[in-house]
Amino acid sequence: MPISPYDDISPTEICMVDLSEEKHKAFVYAVKNQYWYQMYIDDLPIWGVVGKEEEKKYYIYTHKKFDISYNGKQIVDVTLTPERKELLRVGAKIKFTYEVNWKPSSVKFEDRFDKYLDPNFFQHRIHWFSIFNSFMMVIFLVGLVSMILMRTLRKDYARYSKDEETDDMERDLGDEYGWKQIHGDVFRPASNAMLFSALIGAGHQLTSVVMCVITFAILGELYTERGSMLSTTIFVYAATSPINGYFGGSLYARMGGKQWIKQMLLSAFIVPALVCGTAFFINFIAIYYHASRAIPFGTMVAVTCICIFVILPLTLIGTIVGRNLDGQPDYPCRVNAVPRPIPEKKWFMEPAVIILLGGVLPFGSIFIEMYFIFTSFWAYKIYYVYGFMLLVFLILITVTMCVTIVCTYFLLNAEDYRWQWTSFMAAASTSIYVYMYSFYYFFFKTKMYGLFQTAFYFGYMALFSGALGIICGTAGYYGTNHFVRKIYSNVKID
Repeated sequence: MPISPYDDISPTEICMVDLSEEKHKAFVYAVKNQYWYQMYIDDLPIWGVVGKEEEKKYYIYTHKKFDISYNGKQIVDVTLTPERKELLRVGAKIKFTYEVNWKPSSVKFEDRFDKYLDPNFFQHRIHWFSIFNSFMMVIFLVGLVSMILMRTLRKDYARYSKDEETDDMERDLGDEYGWKQIHGDVFRPASNAMLFSALIGAGHQLTSVVMCVITFAILGELYTERGSMLSTTIFVYAATSPINGYFGGSLYARMGGKQWIKQMLLSAFIVPALVCGTAFFINFIAIYYHASRAIPFGTMVAVTCICIFVILPLTLIGTIVGRNLDGQPDYPCRVNAVPRPIPEKKWFMEPAVIILLGGVLPFGSIFIEMYFIFTSFWAYKIYYVYGFMLLVFLILITVTMCVTIVCTYFLLNAEDYRWQWTSFMAAASTSIYVYMYSFYYFFFKTKMYGLFQTAFYFGYMALFSGALGIICGTAGYYGTNHFVRKIYSNVKID
């Protein structure tokens, strides 16, 4: 006879466990290390502790009491209360039971997640202050960059105009230096153009995915349905594949690349390969430990099919469109047949130094937000202030562009025309500092240990940092590319 959904269930036995020595050690280990578990009822999360330690004795809770509140025909609240402590000892027989109590509630269904939100944490004064601080940094940085570059470039234009008025012999005998001298090499294709264009295409796609998912989260409250954020991200990533193909394919064509099919395959699979490779590696460890985090085989097959039958064809379409519409070189200056030798310069003007320093300010504009994001993910708090996230993301993109433009100007003024990879890597180095911060968070803010938890944490943190690096690198290259084109189009080149 079926039970009515609103009928209380009196204490009912779930199972009986004979506590062998092996099971006793497992339970004692869980209680000693304060293990807790998480379950879902109608997509509402509930948590409970395994047991309790008292006077160096270990007890386990054997009874689970579920208090479920309903409004009409919808569940609006769930509470779990562990009860009945029982001493853990080898040879004991432990009976696990549960009961369910139904209670009417006036809470509306659309408001049932409000109890899980933590406004005291996410809307703390520090959070608001960090947003304000980052915003002021943007204003200051944009103003500083504009003032420095405009004044400096005005002097450069004046000097180059004066040089044009001198005859060729005086110009040859003069002390010429600066970014104008490398006009014949500044638009030379980047080394390893295939990989570079693939990363730029993936960066445009990831940026589109982040913007779309944050917007959907603001409008649709994706946190109210379990797995909806991940499902939305996968769908949006697959749908935005033509963006990847368009920007990556057109850039590769402008750089004179001939193997466009290989470039398209690399562009389509570079991010999915990294994600799936990391996830499968962690999954093998999860299977070894019999963890619930193990990804089912069917999910792996589904993701593989999405990559082959959705992402690949859409990337191919975007590549073809990009090569035909925007694949012709339109540089302001001709590229010399023979590369110009790069002169020696001071150590702090070397690309490696510029790359390491380029990510400091962008990381400084987001590191407080990183704490809130890490806490929501690793401490199981529900992140819901996506308006903050959108604002911080836009601040990050703006700061990244400003910093890489300045770095590129100094590089070009040192007559080093290797600006494409330098601008990308200087911005992408933000991910290095984010990953270093994840080490601090792991050791000082979490209680994780063991192979599985360590691999799980640092594996997915590496993916997060890598994706952020690709996004920042693309933003840095995008802003720098427009800056370089602008300054060389405004100078008369003989």
